[in-house]
Amino acid sequence: MTVDIDISRYSRLALDPQEDGVWVVTLNRPEKRNALDLVTVEEMVEFFSTAPRAGVKAVVLAGAGDHFCAGLDLIEHHDADRSPADFMHVCLRWHEAFNKMEYGGVPVIAALQGAVVGGGLELASSAHVRVMDQTTYFALPEGQRGLFTGGGATIRVSDLIGKARMIDMILMGRVYQGQEAVDLGLAQYIVEGSSLDKAMELARRAAQNLPLTNFAICSAISHMQNMSALDAAYAESVVAGIVNTQPDARARLAAFADKSAARVRPNS
Repeated sequence: MTVDIDISRYSRLALDPQEDGVWVVTLNRPEKRNALDLVTVEEMVEFFSTAPRAGVKAVVLAGAGDHFCAGLDLIEHHDADRSPADFMHVCLRWHEAFNKMEYGGVPVIAALQGAVVGGGLELASSAHVRVMDQTTYFALPEGQRGLFTGGGATIRVSDLIGKARMIDMILMGRVYQGQEAVDLGLAQYIVEGSSLDKAMELARRAAQNLPLTNFAICSAISHMQNMSALDAAYAESVVAGIVNTQPDARARLAAFADKSAARVRPNS
């Protein structure tokens, strides 16, 4: 069942669908360094819940202005003076949004610039591919602010760079940038120019894959990481049985068989 996405419903996210099925989703609070308030999180839940059923082939996630995302809107949090139960439910909505990204089956390419800090790093780590430019820096400053991560850093950031480095980041307020950030796994690509341009290039490349194949890549792998090796092997076999026999793959397999398909070559 295909559904439509009503762009007019969104105020914190700027949605820009392209003709090739790639959607540019921009955090649109530049005056707040795109800090995540409750409205933004709810809009992310709605969009990423709908995208797999709306024919979205890939998403480029960006931030308006000079920064990708500075994390939790600390002013909103301070003014709300939340109870422990209230903030627990805020965190659960963050997890809902980020899980919809990671497990939704639509490739999400994050175009990073400036601050990717706190909850902004938790958001970026939920994307499948991250592209950074020369202005990008990563940090988890919660330790210095009397806070603790609540949007999945202990899961995703720790998975990207390891437990010891994640603890060091939040304990010491350590900042990573440049090639060191790529080497650690915080991003897969670093560019001299626009991270958005590179992210669009990658999203368009991913959008050329068959949707069912992308769904498996961008959902099944994450699910399998949560399983025992035995269960993951079984699940992988089932997913491969479905994906590798899909009718839409026949033409691509035929092109490989008759040698008309492009061959894998090393980068020149």
